[in-house]
Amino acid sequence: MGLISEVLLLPFAPVRGSGWAIKQVLREAERIYCDPAAIRAELARLEEQLEAGEITEEEFDQQEDELLDRLEIATRQGAGRGDGTAPQ
Repeated sequence: MGLISEVLLLPFAPVRGSGWAIKQVLREAERIYCDPAAIRAELARLEEQLEAGEITEEEFDQQEDELLDRLEIATRQGAGRGDGTAPQ
């Protein structure tokens, strides 16, 4: 039965391959988005932009709040795994 299913589903192989690739890209994007080190680096860049006058205090506060929320979520998820890192 497995061989027959594979033969019948062969025309859909490119779709299944694309689905796998999309899942891999999403997994990597989530890993980067939730990486505490990357979030801290973004916070440092944000502070540099404020000091250089590239953004206003209001823009800084808004973006800082978003980054701190992400960092809190990433830290909480990492604590759930017990190794201090975001899930993969």
